[in-house]
Amino acid sequence: MTVRELDAAGILEPGLRAAYARCRELNARHGKTYFLATRLLPVDRRPAVHALYGFARWADDIVDDLDSTATTEERAAALLALEAQLESGLRDGRAAEPVIRALADTAARHGIDHQHFTDFLASMRSDLTVTGYASLEDLGGYMHGSAAVIGLQMLPVLGTVVHHDEAAGPAAALGVAFQLTNFLRDVGEDLDRGRLYLPADLIAAHGVDRARLEWSRRTGARDPRITEALRAFAAHNRTVYRRALPGLGMLDPVARPCIRTAFVLYSGILDAIEADGYAVLHRRAVVPRRRRAAVALDGLARALAARTAIHRRTRTVTGPCPATLDRTAVTGIATPVRGEAA
Repeated sequence: MTVRELDAAGILEPGLRAAYARCRELNARHGKTYFLATRLLPVDRRPAVHALYGFARWADDIVDDLDSTATTEERAAALLALEAQLESGLRDGRAAEPVIRALADTAARHGIDHQHFTDFLASMRSDLTVTGYASLEDLGGYMHGSAAVIGLQMLPVLGTVVHHDEAAGPAAALGVAFQLTNFLRDVGEDLDRGRLYLPADLIAAHGVDRARLEWSRRTGARDPRITEALRAFAAHNRTVYRRALPGLGMLDPVARPCIRTAFVLYSGILDAIEADGYAVLHRRAVVPRRRRAAVALDGLARALAARTAIHRRTRTVTGPCPATLDRTAVTGIATPVRGEAA
């Protein structure tokens, strides 16, 4: 599978192929639902998505790896070293670290604005020292670098049927919507890391503060005020999904099934959280297997239809027949995996 993807993308140099293969392995290991949704993309676009994910995963692990004994100072030094390698790699396309080499190649091939990577690393650095946010506005500043730019990085890879600037807003909103969902789902785990992404003013409006959340996490006790605060955060999250929704139709038709599948699965986490009574401080909500399977089958059908339409228009077959699309994505997305987003 890796060989077919790399050949289709025109990535031929052995060292570069190995770099992309490393990113693909990181995506497959750590972002299983995201990885499987990516397999609904045409094969030539997958390596770039793997490179973008691999870089984000690497930086995130420096900050948040709970198995690491590194101090805050050591993590900060590692991020600085990563940023220096990134600047060098983006400048000349050469890097000793495979993830950086693949990322630099992807940025060059697709014309991705280097500022997006700089903004991302700035948000990662803030996670080392910032433990909470006073308001949604403050959280939004952080999320520009940690989430919105991810959508903006992806946009040139996915392609659009409108001008890039028109699609940029919804793409950024989708990145933010996904991360807001992660914040709600993982609020208990983030508290264990000493961090809270629920804005203080939002939860205070329901009579809740950080100390009460920590008490609930520690004791397992429930409080209806906490439930209402979490419900309000979920409602805000849904408004962001609504802002992102028009962007799906702005994407290249062959890219839409992948992003739509991710959209439905991630927004479905909010439904699972609601169905579980907003018990996110005590357990992780999971989208039911049957629902995941239905979403995956729908995504597969849409991907097949989009590719078949293109083949009919061009009358030229330039790769595997649409019937050979990765049907393994269906069973994979349908199987819950410990630690997955959906």
